Amino acid sequence: MTDSIRRRWRVLPLWARVIMVVAIGGFLQGTGAHALDLARHGPHAYSSFAPPLQVFFIALTVLDPLVAVLLLCARPAGVLLAAVVMTADALGNWYVNWSWLRADWARLLHPVGMLPITLFALFVLVSAIPLARALTTSRPVPVG
Repeated sequence: MTDSIRRRWRVLPLWARVIMVVAIGGFLQGTGAHALDLARHGPHAYSSFAPPLQVFFIALTVLDPLVAVLLLCARPAGVLLAAVVMTADALGNWYVNWSWLRADWARLLHPVGMLPITLFALFVLVSAIPLARALTTSRPVPVG
């Protein structure tokens, strides 16, 4: 971590740092999940989905780590991109999984799949405005 990034993190309130650490972890986990899908099944990993969703879910292997890096650098743009990416990710997952969720709502309670995606999306969306404010109002103290 560079000194300027350390300074940006240091001036943030503790709650903002905790939210960013959790968000960075969630986006890195998403990166791993989508990379694993691609490693296992190649470019056809999402072939059962509509073409725009196939492209989007493959693009998440780039978008998720981009969000993580922007958040690590304490950039407000990372918060906006996080909200957009997680909204699209959650809606896309709900769309492709709707038929089996409708058939058995108990599947939503599984610890892997829709439950963590939905909860993480809600976490990102609920924390987006306060976190963006914290990142734009907290200014690092100049050194020297």
